[in-house]
Amino acid sequence: MLKVEVAKTAGFCFGVKRAVDTVYDEIGKNDEVYTYGPIIHNEQVVQDLEKKGVHVIKEKDELKNINKGSIVIRAHGVTRDICETIKEQGLKLVDATCPFVKKIHKIVLEESEKGNTIIIIGNPTHPEVEGICSWCVGEVYVIENEKQAENFTKNVNKKLCIVSQTTFNYNKFKLLVEIISKKGYDISVFNTICNATKERQEEARSLASRVDAMIVIGGKNSSNTQKLFEISGKECANTYYIQTLVDLDLTSFESVSSVGITAGASTPNYIIKEVHNSMSEELSFEQMLDESLKTIRNGEVVEGTIIDVKEDEIILNIGFKADGIITRSEYTNTPNVDLRNEVKVGDTMEAKVLKVNDGEGQVLLTYKRLAADKGNKRLEEAFENKEVLKAKVAQVLTGGLSVIVEEASVFIPASLVSDTYEKNLEKYAGQEIEFVISEFNPRRKRVIGDRKQLLVAEKAEKQKELFAKISVGMTVEGTVKNVTDFGVFIDLGGADGLLHISEMSWGRVENPKKLYKVGDTVKALIKDIQGEKIALSLKFEDSNPWITASEKYAVGNVVTGKVARMTDFGAFVELESGVDALLHVSQISKNHIEKPSDELKVGQEITAKVVDFKAEEKKISLSMKALLADEPEEASAEVTEE
Repeated sequence: MLKVEVAKTAGFCFGVKRAVDTVYDEIGKNDEVYTYGPIIHNEQVVQDLEKKGVHVIKEKDELKNINKGSIVIRAHGVTRDICETIKEQGLKLVDATCPFVKKIHKIVLEESEKGNTIIIIGNPTHPEVEGICSWCVGEVYVIENEKQAENFTKNVNKKLCIVSQTTFNYNKFKLLVEIISKKGYDISVFNTICNATKERQEEARSLASRVDAMIVIGGKNSSNTQKLFEISGKECANTYYIQTLVDLDLTSFESVSSVGITAGASTPNYIIKEVHNSMSEELSFEQMLDESLKTIRNGEVVEGTIIDVKEDEIILNIGFKADGIITRSEYTNTPNVDLRNEVKVGDTMEAKVLKVNDGEGQVLLTYKRLAADKGNKRLEEAFENKEVLKAKVAQVLTGGLSVIVEEASVFIPASLVSDTYEKNLEKYAGQEIEFVISEFNPRRKRVIGDRKQLLVAEKAEKQKELFAKISVGMTVEGTVKNVTDFGVFIDLGGADGLLHISEMSWGRVENPKKLYKVGDTVKALIKDIQGEKIALSLKFEDSNPWITASEKYAVGNVVTGKVARMTDFGAFVELESGVDALLHVSQISKNHIEKPSDELKVGQEITAKVVDFKAEEKKISLSMKALLADEPEEASAEVTEE
């Protein structure tokens, strides 16, 4: 019995699949759809697109004759000037250049702008290499073989930057880099060979080494397929290069017991399957009847077994004539997830059919939309039951937050995120928050979450509990929430209390912002409660300086203080925090002075005698002149010059 093994990496790579999908999606959006060059090096796909009205542009001059429509750039990319011409013509440019190729464009542009010489390891006539060259602003060389590498000479003081065509043979790339490195240049090497290409080449080499015959499928102009044929041929003498099943001579395999099949990145899955089926044992009549009767429809939920997992793609056996494909974007809303960490071969899972034929003969499936359908049912139940949900913030948007509940999206507008104005919502990124569904209309894709009403309800409950246990005269502790010029608002855990500037000290306070900042913990006295308004004070009675003032500042006592402020009639002297005394202008000196500032200045420390004390009015009068009167007169002495 003939054993047939198909390489797991055979067929469309990510970049090619993305480019082909882009063209099919563009059909119908515009009156005219063009691709600059064949979208991929596969005649069957190109012919199918032509039947659907897609035109292939072969030369730059053809762009001048196009007045409207969209131009799709293939996965290989194009030269920089072609992109500029498309834009100048006013045409729609749809860039399907493989992201790996775009990365090379960026590298060579940045490196060449630094003045470095660029070396591209690859085929100089390949469209990808031609495109890369166009992004270099200085010297650029293309090296394809050992002889060219050995003959390469350049000023050794010149720095080199080496990149590779994405589909180049990995081992050959290493060899050519090694040859150039031995010449003593200052070299920066970027291994830009696509991982998929490397994996495909390594798997082809391994597969070819253990089979009797090897089949390589791909377009005759496909560079990466030619590399596969070259690699396979070194491991297996019976290696065949075909484009489709028609090119295959089955009689060549009559005397072999094992066959390996691989395919280039531009080979559709259905061609690989045709070749595989032709090499395998024929199906029984019952099997063929079963296959012919089994059908699936768009929107149908199917169950399948995972037969392969890639970083960005899951392949399912769904019991249909074609496998089901779940791309990363159709598996989850979380970006850059490695699907190999999410599922494994052999797992069973349900998915919804998006397209029975995605243009490649495969069934395009979605897992996240099926999960979203289930998630929407969950949200509907929560909406009807007014259930509180908890979910992590998936994205901070301009107008609010997006959260995901079982793959179903909920939008929380900025006005419903908090019970107070939130200027910056970024602090919620990645946080788990609670909310309720206030509006549910999945048909209009309008599912609105509300966090504000939970906070308002919670605050009302806390406020109720707070007012039930507080009273005037009680000492409470809270956290500074806001600082203003007139006072400080303190969160008491359910309501805010105002500590007015006049209640911050028994003395004078110039600016609350110099004393407090948001987040400070403060113990204060409840001075008054009016409805929901709470007045706070730091003037605790046991710290009232006037309690002992009658003893400290009795008439006749000599005291010391600082000049706090002055008027035309006198100076106010702070004896201690909360106790000020008046030093009348007439009591400053024995001599007549017009105003206090003639003798004193603010902040000056003075000594004076208490000449009046009125406890009820909290008034104290001082006199510096009285002390001068008490001083004994010094004997005067005349100094006579001899």
